[in-house]
Amino acid sequence: MEYNAWLEYEWDTALEFCMMILETERYNGNNIEKYLPLIESSLAFFKEHYTYLAKQRGAKALDADGHLVLYPGSGAETYKMAYNSTSTIAALKTVIERLLEHPNLSEKQKSEWKAMLKTIPPISFRTFDGHTTIAPAKLWERINNTEGPQLYPVYPWGIYGIGKPGLDTAINTFKYDTDVLKFRSYIGWKQDNIFAARLGLTEDAAKLTEAKLKDSGRRFPAFWGPGFDWTPDHNWGGSGMIGLQEMLMQVDGKKIYLYPAWPKEWDVHFKLYAPYQTTVEGQLKDGKLIDLKVWPESRKADVINMIN
Repeated sequence: MEYNAWLEYEWDTALEFCMMILETERYNGNNIEKYLPLIESSLAFFKEHYTYLAKQRGAKALDADGHLVLYPGSGAETYKMAYNSTSTIAALKTVIERLLEHPNLSEKQKSEWKAMLKTIPPISFRTFDGHTTIAPAKLWERINNTEGPQLYPVYPWGIYGIGKPGLDTAINTFKYDTDVLKFRSYIGWKQDNIFAARLGLTEDAAKLTEAKLKDSGRRFPAFWGPGFDWTPDHNWGGSGMIGLQEMLMQVDGKKIYLYPAWPKEWDVHFKLYAPYQTTVEGQLKDGKLIDLKVWPESRKADVINMIN
């Protein structure tokens, strides 16, 4: 156990590595067989750890609805001593669903992970001025940092987004959650530009990404920082680049959305990788998509141009 004000009970990062492995397979067709034990053991930890703690507190391993009781947990490094952290719920749900798509799972493995999926608790919600928003957790004891894990179901987990149910609730979270508004920034690792892009909020995405990727003012223009950490801050540039790409192109399964949060007046020539060993190249000139090239050509049918 790491008793640290920021890191205590924060284990979601293991699930982020699991997702990166699964995405490597989806994007590039890599063989990830040797990594499946890592993914399964990461999921098993959450199941075994939280049923163990529940049995220490009382007679039952699950709550009245048959769900895991994810306590104590953490909503990123911000919402501490959390009960049913939204970021953890979104991570577990997404990784299990993606693992179940893997073709080489045995029937026993499929049965085990389907059973665990049923025990993942639902995401919690709260309201601000009558607007339903995603809550960071069911309950928490203190706020320790300035992240917005209530928007992690948008990014990196992709439960909410363009073309998906509940987009209005996710947009409400970005616009009305007082913690999200208070914590908003372009500095350092802040992801607000990515959230805005994923939600199709073009004006916010453009403003935040421009601020994030502006010249650092140093001899080396991309030596941003110190922000929250150090100079040069690779997280600052990394989150800026992710946000810029998400403005240009987003993917959902086999769907490829072009210009989901891109200002019409920004001319651009891009070439980006999409899942299923796909490459997409095109230009936006005078508000129109031109010279679209997709490899393999069969994937062109999956492209949705959102600029018009």
